[in-house]
Amino acid sequence: MGAVPRSGSTRGDTIAAVATAPGRGALAVVRLSGPATREIARRLGVTGELIPRRATRVTLTEPVAPPEGAARGNPARPAPPTASRRLDEALATWFPAPHSPTGEDVLELSVHGGSYVSAVVLAALMTAGARPALAGEFTERAVRNGKLDLLQAEAVADVIEARSRATHRTALRQLSGTLSRRLEALRDALLEVEALIAYEIDFPEEDDGPPPRARVIAAADAVSVALRALGATLPAAELARDGVTVVLAGAPNAGKSSLLNALVGDARAIVSEVPGTTRDAIEVVIDADPLPLRLVDTAGLRESTDLLERLGLEVSARWLARAQVVLVCGENAAALRAAAEAVGAAGAGRQILVHTKSDLVTQHTGNTTPSGTAKVSSHTIPGAIAVSAETGEGLDALRAAIATVVREVYPEPADDEPVVTRARHAVALAAARTEVEAFRDAWAADALPAPVAATHLRAAIHALDELTGAIDIEDVLERVFRAFCIGK
Repeated sequence: MGAVPRSGSTRGDTIAAVATAPGRGALAVVRLSGPATREIARRLGVTGELIPRRATRVTLTEPVAPPEGAARGNPARPAPPTASRRLDEALATWFPAPHSPTGEDVLELSVHGGSYVSAVVLAALMTAGARPALAGEFTERAVRNGKLDLLQAEAVADVIEARSRATHRTALRQLSGTLSRRLEALRDALLEVEALIAYEIDFPEEDDGPPPRARVIAAADAVSVALRALGATLPAAELARDGVTVVLAGAPNAGKSSLLNALVGDARAIVSEVPGTTRDAIEVVIDADPLPLRLVDTAGLRESTDLLERLGLEVSARWLARAQVVLVCGENAAALRAAAEAVGAAGAGRQILVHTKSDLVTQHTGNTTPSGTAKVSSHTIPGAIAVSAETGEGLDALRAAIATVVREVYPEPADDEPVVTRARHAVALAAARTEVEAFRDAWAADALPAPVAATHLRAAIHALDELTGAIDIEDVLERVFRAFCIGK
């Protein structure tokens, strides 16, 4: 079967796909959607009554191919005889249109897990008249049939791709329609501005005159401010996806690599007593609350004539310049002060002082450790957090301190506060804001006739409609759904 063009992918045919990931498992789900769903299911032996939204046990059998020349997905064609070979004992859940996930007739078959059974059932559906679904086509049909808007469809993909609590929360917030409702409110506000100037367009000679220009300008300004504020939420979504950059900095052999391994819970960085072991930055992303953390272990801060170490120090400087949080590491007060001064000179983000190797510190009398090194007090510098990568002491306190700083610098939006999650969103919002501001400036200066100025408002509304998918633009749908998995 040849490739089906995207623009024709939802125009009346019936599609099928395996909706669960490949591999061994208790169950696999095969989905079918389209006008011929019930007839195709009947060709596989699903002949009994199916109660909507209730699982019914069925015996799936191998069908005979449709008659030669029969149009695929045509429910009006008579069904061919059904062969007796069993395929599987399954559960069938029937969702009649329009009260279904796609807005069409949908059947979900829960078959035994494993790659063979689902593949055989899918092949039988193809024989019975369905065609393979394109990536994201089930969700695309939901958008085209008004079950979801485009923003919610993108959120479906984001929920599937979520790799942290933060991205999962953001995706669920968008899936619930929070962003869609805010955009609808902004669209209504633009229509209100249009209504304010409509009097001047339709009745230019009336004695009452149009509304005061100040009122129109104030309404346009309010929309512009709201659009700008919404567009400014994109960095928060990027942080939820990519993580807050937390750089570990300090002198060589200060315990940075051991601390990173302890925070991650795995030996990701080479730990050695030889100064200068870390020649390049090591990145590890861990899930944390409220945002994931991108931990970066950098080369020790010191002067060096070694070429490789100097290159590592240059990498460290670049990481420090873009760090959002810095764990300033040192095993004594002097090392901490020197590291904090070097980090401050690099223009880094918020600092958290970390007294490393606290297991070498004793609280009883005596000036040296068993190895002969000098003992230090963990309270030498007020506010420093004493930690031991060896014993785990202080790690929970350090994690709590990092979370506190992240919440202060990047406060989490409320559940009802919308956040834009993609560059596509920010571009459309910027385009709408540009048009609103062009209208506002022209109206304030009385530079354009009302009908001409109103075209800017129309363009702003068009940008918001494109964002939510209210306008059926094929290239936008192509970009959104080609990244989806098959069967969703």
